[in-house]
Amino acid sequence: MRRVLISTISLLALTASSAFAADIPRAAPAYKAPAIVAPIFNWTGFYIGINGGFGWGTSTWSGFGGDADPKGGLIGLTLGYNWQLPGSPWVFGLEGDIDWSNIHGTFANALCPTGCEIRNNWLGTGRLRLGYAIDRVLPYVTGGFAVGDIKATRGGFAGVSSTEFGWTVGAGIEAALAPQWTAKLEYLYVDLGSNNCSVVACGIATNVDFRTHLLRAGLNFRF
Repeated sequence: MRRVLISTISLLALTASSAFAADIPRAAPAYKAPAIVAPIFNWTGFYIGINGGFGWGTSTWSGFGGDADPKGGLIGLTLGYNWQLPGSPWVFGLEGDIDWSNIHGTFANALCPTGCEIRNNWLGTGRLRLGYAIDRVLPYVTGGFAVGDIKATRGGFAGVSSTEFGWTVGAGIEAALAPQWTAKLEYLYVDLGSNNCSVVACGIATNVDFRTHLLRAGLNFRF
C-alpha cells in the first residue's frame, strides 16, 4: 500500500510539472529588420555642365623647319545624353563641348628670327562615349570629331587664321555625387590637321599643324 501511494504521488507530481511547463509562454523569436537595398544608379538622361583644364602639344611649321610647343588653359560648356541599356552596365552617350582656349606657343630660328607663333583661341568636340557603369562610377572611352581655329603669325607679317576640322580620341571616368550631379576627369588627344600660311602672310609658304593633349575636369547637372 505504501509503495502504491508513493508511486501515485510521483505520477501526479510529474503530470503537474509537465502541465505547468506547457503553460509557460515561449519567448518570441528575435526581430530581424529587413535588409535595405540602395537603388542602383541609372545613367540615362540629358545633362549640361562646365569643363576646364589644360592643354599641351606640338605645332610643326614645315617651311621654317621649326616646332612650337603650344600650351595653356581652356574652359567651356558641355552638353550630352547618356543611355544605359536596361538591366545592363553598358552606357552609350553622345557629348559635345565648346571651349575658350588660350593654348599657344612660339619658336625662333634662322628662318624666323622675329619669332613664329601658333595660337588656338577656341576648340570644340562632338564625341560618342561608351562606358561601363559600376553603380555610381562610370569609366568610359570616347572619340569623334574636333573643330577649332589655328592662328599662325610670323613677326612682322600679317599671318593667317582659319577654322580647321580634325579628330579626337580619349578616355575618362565620371562619378555621381548626388542624384542630379556628376563630376568627371578625362583625357583627350586632339588633331586639328593644318592650315597653310602663304608667302604673303608669312614670308615663306608653310603648313602649320596643331596637335594637343587635353586634361580636363567637369561638373554636370542631369535632367
